[in-house]
Formats: sequence, C-alpha cells, structure tokens
Amino acid sequence: MTALDNIIRANRTQNGAALPSVCSAHPDVLTAALLLAEELDRPLLVEATSNQVNHQGGYTGMTPADFIAALRRRATTLGTDPDRLMFGGDHLGPQAWKDQPPENAMREARSMISAYVEAGFTKIHLDCSEGCAGEPATLTDAPAAARAAELAGVAEAAAADPSQLRYIIGTEVPPPGGARHDDEGIAPTPPERANATLIAHRDAFAAAGQQAAFDRVRGLVVQPGLEFAPAHVDRFDISAPDHLSAVLEPWPDLCFEAHSTDYQYPQVFEELARRNFAILKVGPALTFAWREALYALSHIDQWLNGGNHISELAESVMTQSDGYWKSHYHGSSDHQRLMRHFGLADRIRYYWARRDLSTAVQQLRDRLNAARPPMPLVTQYLAEETVARAEALPLDFAGSLLVAHVQRALLPYYGKSC
Repeated sequence: MTALDNIIRANRTQNGAALPSVCSAHPDVLTAALLLAEELDRPLLVEATSNQVNHQGGYTGMTPADFIAALRRRATTLGTDPDRLMFGGDHLGPQAWKDQPPENAMREARSMISAYVEAGFTKIHLDCSEGCAGEPATLTDAPAAARAAELAGVAEAAAADPSQLRYIIGTEVPPPGGARHDDEGIAPTPPERANATLIAHRDAFAAAGQQAAFDRVRGLVVQPGLEFAPAHVDRFDISAPDHLSAVLEPWPDLCFEAHSTDYQYPQVFEELARRNFAILKVGPALTFAWREALYALSHIDQWLNGGNHISELAESVMTQSDGYWKSHYHGSSDHQRLMRHFGLADRIRYYWARRDLSTAVQQLRDRLNAARPPMPLVTQYLAEETVARAEALPLDFAGSLLVAHVQRALLPYYGKSC
C-alpha cells in the first residue's frame, strides 16, 4: 500500500483522516509546507497543475522533473525528510492546449502525462472535461472518460512501476488556476451525477483495456458545496445533510477530493473529512497569506527606511501586463484595482516570479534582515501568533515571518490535534 492508500483507508474506516494537498509552486509556500509537515510528522502532498508545470515548461518554466528536483533540494536544504513527500499532478489533460484541435491537444496531453510519470509523480488527476477547438466548452462524461482512459494507458506505459500510480477522476471544479466569478452560483454535486461519473470511467477504462489502471483509481473530485470568488467566499454549510457519502459505499478504496477549499473556517475541514473527503486542495489562500505578510513587511520597511510600498511596483507591473487577471476581475476600475491586490483569486501570485518584482522583494527582505525592527513595530502589522511561530523557524528574520504567516493558513487543515 502507498501512503495515499493508508490515508484514504483511515478516512473510510475511521471516519475522519484527511490530507491537505498544497497546490503551489511559490518557494516560500513550499518552505512553509515542508517545515510544517516536519513539525507535525505528517506526509506532505504537493501538486502541480498542467498549466503551471508541463513538458513545455508551463508558466513557471519548470518541467515535471524540474519541479520534483527543486522541491527535493529545498527539503534537503531545510533539513526536512524528502521521503515524506508525495507528488501529484492536477488537471492533467488537454486543457493547456484546448485552443487547438482535439488531436493536437491530446498529443500534447500524452507527452505531458509521460513527463509527469517519468519524473516521479504518482498521484495523477485525469481531467479531460474541457472541450478543444470545435467542441463544446464542457464535455459530457462519456468522451471525457474515454480520453481519461487513454491518458491512463499512457501513464501506465511510462511508469517504471505502475503499481505505485494512483488516479483521481472527476471534474466538478473551477478551471485550473482560477476561481469562479462573483455572480456565479454554487451547488453541491448531485449524488446521481457523481455515480454516473464513476460508472462512465469504469466502463471507459474497461473498453480501453485499462482495468488495472481503474483498479488504482482512488479519488473522485466532486463539489461539496463550497467555493470562493474574487470578492467573497461561499461557506460550506456543515449542517446540510450528507447526500454524497452513500455514493462511495460500493467503492471501499475510493475517497472524495475537494478543490477550492481555500478560506473556509477550520471546522469545515473536519466536517469534510467526516464526509469522506480525504484530500483537501488548497493553493490561493496560501499565496494570499504570503502576500498579506509581504505587504505588512513593506509597511514596516517604510517606517524604517521610507520609500515606496511594494504594492506600488506590483500595481505598475499588473497594469502593464494584464493577462493573468483581466478575465477574472470585473466591475469598475477602482474595484479591479482592489482585486488585483486583495482578490481571493490571488491572481497576483502569477507575477511574483518576474525579475523586477522578485528583485524588489529580495531587496526588501535584505533591508529588514539587516535592520531587525523592534517588536512593537512588527506586531503593529503582524499578529503575535505569526511572530511567535516565526521565532521557532530556522530562517532569517523576514523569511521566518513570511513563512510563519503561510503556516497559520495551512495549519487548520491538519485538525484540532495540531
């Protein structure tokens, strides 16, 4: 059994185990996750999305092998155990090339799947729900499942040991990397739809001669009734009846996977775990927390050194290059300006790796590391809980505050025992 199998079995038999899935390539977010997993002695599941990391580099410029190598180096540098790491690929399908004809997009998806598996990713979310050029925007279960089965076959062939692969199916989620719009509704997946998705994939895998791969399916992505938009959060109703768990009764090795659990109240994660959601995805909330801490540090820096706030450079960069946020933020120009910095979709996360911004951030960190601001100034902008956690981290002054604030956002996913 794999570590993921153990978590899912515990969830199904003990009614409560769950694992956060950290979906981010941000260096400080990954540092925060590694150090927190080490502190709590827990496994760490880190996932990369198909538009973020792929065989062509994705928007991070990293291939799957690059991503794993970088994270393993980070774990070693931090003195954490690399063996606690699990690597997942999220939304692996033709989405990144959906503006091309289906045959072209699927050819790229096959190459991407091979690259992920050969690099060492073992948790594979097969997502072929979006149509390509000339197709409907969203495919029905049958064609989506047929493409997923085809890609499962590619994964099986690429794996040195296919028995280590675990598949996630289902697509009741927002587009990769995004949140929904503020005016869109939210509804849980109906049980009959979840069951139909399982049956469609079972039949498609069988038709493709991939029964062994289907036997390694471990999760179904469904919408539990939670989401976030740029300006507000749809809160999960923990008093609502659980209609979905019954769907899993004939499937003892499966769990549900919840996407977009960001910004929910801590008690929601425990309730989702009780409802057989063993995998809880989180990403934008972690980079949002990092941005909160960075802006706080920039205010502190202004008290010490004067100069501009880091948000001014970020605003200039985002307005000059609007490709990552313009289709996500609507309304007046004033509202869009606020969302660029404080929107829960956290589209600003796509800009931090730019050379101009990353250089400015590093210079800010260097100034604060040299100055070591007095604590009353620090706690004017950052909570005492963040400061206390930072003091225990093996990092420099500025880095420890950034990482500690991210850890506070991630810690509720591990439950009350932590």
